[in-house]
Amino acid sequence: MEFVVVAVAVVVLVFLMTRLKLNGFIALLLVAVAVALVEGIPVASIPEILEEGVGGQLGGTLLVIGLGAMIGRVVGDAGGAQRIAMKMVDAFGERGVQAAMVVTAMLVGVTMFYEVAFVIIVPVAFTLVRATKQNLLWVGLPMSIALSTMHSFLPPHPGPTAVAATYGASVGLTLAYGLIIAVPAGAFIAFLWPRLSFVRAMNPSIPAGLVSDKEFSEDEMPGLGWSLFVVLLPVVVIAGAAVVELAAPDASFLPVVQFLGAAPIALLLTLLVAMWVFGPRIGRSLGEVAASCSSSAKAMAMILMVIGAGGAFKQVLVETGIADSIADVTSGWALSPIVLAWLIAVILRIALGSATVAVVTAAGVAAPLVAASGVSPELMVLATACGSIAASHVNDPGFWMFKEYFGLTVPQALKARTTYTTVLAVLGLGGVLLLNLVIG
Repeated sequence: MEFVVVAVAVVVLVFLMTRLKLNGFIALLLVAVAVALVEGIPVASIPEILEEGVGGQLGGTLLVIGLGAMIGRVVGDAGGAQRIAMKMVDAFGERGVQAAMVVTAMLVGVTMFYEVAFVIIVPVAFTLVRATKQNLLWVGLPMSIALSTMHSFLPPHPGPTAVAATYGASVGLTLAYGLIIAVPAGAFIAFLWPRLSFVRAMNPSIPAGLVSDKEFSEDEMPGLGWSLFVVLLPVVVIAGAAVVELAAPDASFLPVVQFLGAAPIALLLTLLVAMWVFGPRIGRSLGEVAASCSSSAKAMAMILMVIGAGGAFKQVLVETGIADSIADVTSGWALSPIVLAWLIAVILRIALGSATVAVVTAAGVAAPLVAASGVSPELMVLATACGSIAASHVNDPGFWMFKEYFGLTVPQALKARTTYTTVLAVLGLGGVLLLNLVIG
C-alpha cells in the first residue's frame, strides 16, 4: 500500500506544478499533508512532522546555501567571479569550459558536500555562461554531475562514511577504489549528458539576483590571486580538516580542527575574508558589501523555502514506515550481496528521496551477508552508496536545489537530473562488479 501511495503522491505533485502551475513550496506541503492523512498519521502529529522535516532539511543546508550565496555575490559584485571565468576561458578555450567545470568540480567535490561545493562553484559557472554566451546547462550540468558523483561515491561524504562503519570497511581503501570508478563514470556522464537532444532543447535563464549583472572592464576586476584565494579558502579549510582527522584521529587539537573544518564555520570565515578582500581592500565600502549580501539573501528566499518543503515531504514518507516495509520485502532475495545492497538502496532512494536513509537502511539489511559471502567490505560500501544516487526526483530536496538554481521547470529537471543520477548509479554498480572480478 505504501508504494502505491508514494507513486500517486509523486504524480499528484508533478500535476500540481506542471498543469496547475502551483508554486513548488505550496505544492510540496499540500502533498505532504495529504500523504500523512492517507497513511493514518494522527492529525495532531502532522504539523510537528512537517516542522521536523523542514527544520531537519534547512538545519543542514540553510547556513551552507545562505553563506555560500553571499560569498558568491560578494565575489561576483567585485568582479572576482568574472576574473576567474575569464582565466578559465583563456586556459581551456571556449570549447573547453565543460572540461574546466568537470576538473574543478571533481577536485573540490572529493571532500566537500554537494550543496557546499555547488554554491561555491556555481557563480563562476554563471559568469562563464554570460561570458561565452553558451547554454546554462552546457556549462552548469557537467559541474553538477561531477559533484553528484564525488558526493555519492566517496568518503568522507556522509553516506559512504556511515556505511563504511557498518560494513567494517577501510575508509582509505574505499576512497581509493571509489576514485577508480567515480572519475571515469562521472566524467563520461558529465560530457555526454549536455549533448543529448532532450537536454540541448532546454535553454533556461540564470535566476535573477544570484550573480552580478555588471560587465567589468579589465581594470575594474580584482587580481586572479585574491579571487582564487577567496573561492578556494573553504575548500582548503574543509579538505585540510578532513585530512587531519584521518591522519591524526587522536590528536588533542582535533576538536579545534573539526570546528574550523565544519562547513558553516569555514564558509562564515570565508565570507568575512571576502568582505575585506572585495571591500575596504579595493576601496568598496562595507555598506556596498552588505548590499551584496542582502541581494543574495533575497534571491535565495524562495529556493530555501522550496528545499525546506522538500524536506517536509521526505519526512512524511519516512514516518509512514516505508523503509521498514522495503527492508522486510528485500531481505529474503537470493542475490549477490553487491547487487542486493545496490538494489535496496535504489528502491529506498526512489521511495523516500533521502540518500542517507537509503544507504543506512540498505547497509543494515546487507551487512550480515558481508562476512558470510567474503565480498570486499569496501566494494559493498561503494555498491550501497552508488545505489543511493539513483532517480533523484521530486521527493529529494537536492532535486529542488538543482531545479531552482538552473531555472528549470519540473519536467525539465526530471529529464536532466533524474536521468543522469540513474545512469550514474548503474555505471557505479558496473564498476563495482568489475572491480570485484579483479580483487574479489
